[in-house]
Amino acid sequence: MSSTESPSVPAATSALPRVAPVRVGEGERLRSVGLPGVTLSIRSRRPAHEDLPPALYVHGLGGSSQNWSALMAELDGVVHSEAVDLPGFGDSPPPDDGDYSVTGHARAVIRYLDAAGRGPVHLFGNSLGGAVTTRVAAVRPDLVRTLTLVSPALPELRIQRTAAPTALLGVPGVAALFTRLTKGWTAEQRVRGVLGLCYGDPGRVSPEAFQHAVEELERRLQLPYFWDAMARSARGIVNAYTLGGQHGLWRQAERVLAPSLLIYGGRDQLVGFRMAPRAARAFRDSRLLSLPDAGHVAMMEYPDVVATAFRELLADTGEPARSAGAAVPGEGS
Repeated sequence: MSSTESPSVPAATSALPRVAPVRVGEGERLRSVGLPGVTLSIRSRRPAHEDLPPALYVHGLGGSSQNWSALMAELDGVVHSEAVDLPGFGDSPPPDDGDYSVTGHARAVIRYLDAAGRGPVHLFGNSLGGAVTTRVAAVRPDLVRTLTLVSPALPELRIQRTAAPTALLGVPGVAALFTRLTKGWTAEQRVRGVLGLCYGDPGRVSPEAFQHAVEELERRLQLPYFWDAMARSARGIVNAYTLGGQHGLWRQAERVLAPSLLIYGGRDQLVGFRMAPRAARAFRDSRLLSLPDAGHVAMMEYPDVVATAFRELLADTGEPARSAGAAVPGEGS
């Protein structure tokens, strides 16, 4: 594994266009980690104590490690936080093999944890990241200490009408069509649409946070692979929904051994709130937190509430605040 500190230089290769640097918040640092077949950008916070247990956060479709900044700050002194930009998102370039499936993303997370030797970690996932981390926890239980899922993208027989456009992104040609149809949209218009879809109350977003989101979207829209990563990852979610047998996400949820915290928002327009009871039954050692006013990104909307629930999970499971042991060699898929 090669690692370079990169607060201002994109992790993409020199063949990609020069774009504005990714924002690094106060108390954070960003570094690029080279692994076989993939380069990952890792956002982290300096641990308050050297013996804090490690945590890794995995974002959702169209998101990035920045989605976890507020929660990471809330958990200073509790865990040593790192958040990954999945391949093709945030500051991470596309994977060499073009694999944006849930399994492909999970493999990238596993490769990082194996190479870094940080496991077992407290693993967090939101939306697509929830599906990815569920798969990681199922196939590599040695890497996962606890699992916290915020609106995980697990299969639904009847998706919400408001989630249909996101699913349609996975249909070949739709992303290109959408790009043409929305060519005249400003970044501000696009961000307002995303916030309206993801937040239970978009009014909770501060003007400063809104401007940061606009700047980040303007940066990403300059990347030639932006829509391809979105479309292929959306297709990966849809394909994962259709898998049966031992590779099905619900079957893998049943195999998760780690104590799990499940967080669902009552105003979530992308993952049905009605799925919460099924998730609570599927994960064998689970606790369910329902937030009636939250949308799809509770860790951004109510980071203090999510942090409190995580602390309660640690207290409930008797997790010690000490460094984790080395990961077991090998890699699942």
